[in-house]
Amino acid sequence: MTGADIHVLPDRHVARTRGVTRRFGSTVALDGVDLDVAAGTITGLLGPNGAGKSTLLSLLTGLRRPDSGVAELFGGDPTDPARRRRLGVTPQETGLPDTLRVGEVLTFVSRHYPQPLPAGEVMERFGLSGLGRRQCGGLSGGQKRRLAVALAFVGDPALVVLDEPTTGLDVEARRALWDGVRDFHHRGGTVLLTSHYLDEIEELAQRVVVIGGGKVLTEGDTASVRRVVGLSLVELRATALPELPGVVRAEVEGERHRLHTPDADQLVRDLVRSGAPFHDLQVRTASLEEAFLTLTEVAA
Repeated sequence: MTGADIHVLPDRHVARTRGVTRRFGSTVALDGVDLDVAAGTITGLLGPNGAGKSTLLSLLTGLRRPDSGVAELFGGDPTDPARRRRLGVTPQETGLPDTLRVGEVLTFVSRHYPQPLPAGEVMERFGLSGLGRRQCGGLSGGQKRRLAVALAFVGDPALVVLDEPTTGLDVEARRALWDGVRDFHHRGGTVLLTSHYLDEIEELAQRVVVIGGGKVLTEGDTASVRRVVGLSLVELRATALPELPGVVRAEVEGERHRLHTPDADQLVRDLVRSGAPFHDLQVRTASLEEAFLTLTEVAA
């Protein structure tokens, strides 16, 4: 079965774990984690440093084995070379040989796949046009990162796993890379990515899995992650405020107050009844970042 065949299989899980646990000495990196990556989706994996994200990716891509539980890639063992040929990966750190040219590196990697994309097409998609004869050692940090991501796509795999793909890129380069990921997805490809840039997850992912302390804290679309937390943010300026019911967390910087609450309407009513003078009132839904921080704080 080719990568193109796998692309058109809806409702199939291309990768999954069931009850996986992984320890490093006395440290439990993963503790009974279940994860499903459905074909044709972009799944975002969120979690603080040390949450177990990279360890989970290493199990799914066959670089490590779980101590207990099961990890599957395309329905079988992730260490099976035939299954890994359907996989493209960009790890957090990628070593590129300084003396090889960009085109040579892309060609070398593409030959590991049965039906690779033309190198020129991939270079254009990821902002590397005109750099085919440039030695990797002469690339800027951002260009090296774009090349590392391009290598995950050159084989036209069924699943691409991206670990912090846009770290170190400027805004324009990040958006160009997002376009490349979207194009792959629109053609039926599946993506699993981690990112510290939460706007990146909101821009790309249809499904979000939040990990903390080696466990899955919550999962769903970005809106459902916010609903799990159920918070709104009330921002205002005041010299002082009385203690108000329904405030889950309060942040104060000078006269600027940021009040996190599950019921913004009731909080504003209580604020008015208190008689405390205030101005510049704003109310909005908690962002994914705020939802993520709340979830990980609760788990801690």
